[in-house]
Amino acid sequence: MSNNNSLPPPAGPDTHRSIIRTTSILSVGTLSSRVLGFFRGIILAKLLGTGMRADAFFVAQKIPNLFRDLAGEGASNAAVIPVLAEYSSKEDKEELWHFVSVFFTVALIVLSVITILGIVFAPVVVRLIAPGFMADPEKLLLTIRLTKLLFPYLIAIGLTAYCMGILYTFRSFFVPAFSPCLLNIAIIISALMASRTMKEPVFGLAIGVLIGGVLQLLAHIRPMIKLGFCYKRPKSLRHPGVVKIGKLLIPRMMGSGIYQLTVFLDSFCASLSSIVGQGGISAIYYSNRIIQFPMGVFSVALASAVLPSLSGLVNKKDIGAVKKMIVFSLENIFFVMCPTTVILLLLSNPITRVIFQRGEFDAYSTEITSIAISYYAIGLFSFGGIKILVTAFHALQDTKTPVKVAALCLAINAALNFLLMGPLKIGGIALASSMAGTIDFLILFYILDKKLNGLDSDLLRYFFKVSFAAAATGLLAFGGWNYFHFLHEYIRVIVVGVLTFLCYEWICLKLRVKQAEKVWGWIRRLEHLKDKIDR
Repeated sequence: MSNNNSLPPPAGPDTHRSIIRTTSILSVGTLSSRVLGFFRGIILAKLLGTGMRADAFFVAQKIPNLFRDLAGEGASNAAVIPVLAEYSSKEDKEELWHFVSVFFTVALIVLSVITILGIVFAPVVVRLIAPGFMADPEKLLLTIRLTKLLFPYLIAIGLTAYCMGILYTFRSFFVPAFSPCLLNIAIIISALMASRTMKEPVFGLAIGVLIGGVLQLLAHIRPMIKLGFCYKRPKSLRHPGVVKIGKLLIPRMMGSGIYQLTVFLDSFCASLSSIVGQGGISAIYYSNRIIQFPMGVFSVALASAVLPSLSGLVNKKDIGAVKKMIVFSLENIFFVMCPTTVILLLLSNPITRVIFQRGEFDAYSTEITSIAISYYAIGLFSFGGIKILVTAFHALQDTKTPVKVAALCLAINAALNFLLMGPLKIGGIALASSMAGTIDFLILFYILDKKLNGLDSDLLRYFFKVSFAAAATGLLAFGGWNYFHFLHEYIRVIVVGVLTFLCYEWICLKLRVKQAEKVWGWIRRLEHLKDKIDR
């Protein structure tokens, strides 16, 4: 159904160079957000530490975020983009935006219902997620009040996720990349103001989260209007496109639900302070701030950039190009995550101390947080690889396989949690996640390799090469940290970081790792550009 009012299909940037360009935009945006997130984490650590108010706030913030991933971001990644990519190439402009209006109306209704139910049943939900809080009535009551206040955030951020899916489909990446900065800015400002003006600053932080969610949603409206979107209240909520999204979304929601059960399980175990010690939930939160930095800057950005292109290649039935893009993406994940893993394993304590230890965040907080970071770091390459593999399954419109594998790994994670948290305390919870994540990655890779009749890759050899380079680099980083003991810790982090990057790049060049050769090529081009400017 095509006419003069047709909307051109999204450009198809399916080359490796275009993927890197898109990933760079998303990475810079995510890097900006993560840097602001670090400042946010530093301020929260100073204000709350790992005490009662910190645990209450982080659990309360986590609850609407569980539903956010379940009904929001998961939908935009798994269901919305593939359907919109197909729809925009077949339907005219008016019909496309009518479809989007119907979808938005349905999404608003669903998110509103979840929010109302969440506020009503907040006491039950909090007791389920953090049963250890029942031993402290004050902490339990504070968590319930914060949860009720934060639940409306789900509506704003859920609709934002759908807007992101639409913009990704049309290769508009700038606003989705940088809009999370607004949330961090809102929380930072609210924290600074609340600490000076409110008797209970933690409620000011919750208000900052709500303001940040609304700002993110508003930021996406303008680029959508530029694309031609104009909301019109639909006469009927039935639409074949929405039905198709629903069919793709249900398995994805099940998969996301399994992931959220893993998060729930971690919170459940971390709340049992009689076993894992005080401040477990806060330690999990702060360690995730560190672990999610490389994940967000690179893995999530790369997966977001790859999905529209993979969906386009699947629609063209170009399976050879699909295989190459998957292998290319995994190689980049390994190239970045392997050295990051080694550095976090060796230097988790000083990194945590430099970033967080001040105010209410004391030496004990540093100790338990750094232990969690070390054990989470073991699974870093697997966590990043899973993002790519699940994206590949979604592009192939197979949302069931990742769900089945995730369900198996949830059972493994649960068993490992209860086995390891006794002897390893909070570290056991983190190690269980890393081990289950590695198993998840290996199973998904095996199934995808069979599904595509072989990825025609030499990934294992590549993995060993970058792992060797990462291990050698890690030894240098550890030695450098001790050698430069006379420097202030802040300066030491910068010096060791630069030396580590240069060493890793040099070793990878000697091993002829193509990603390192590309990095060296970019550096050489920058040098030539500088010479031309100087002349």
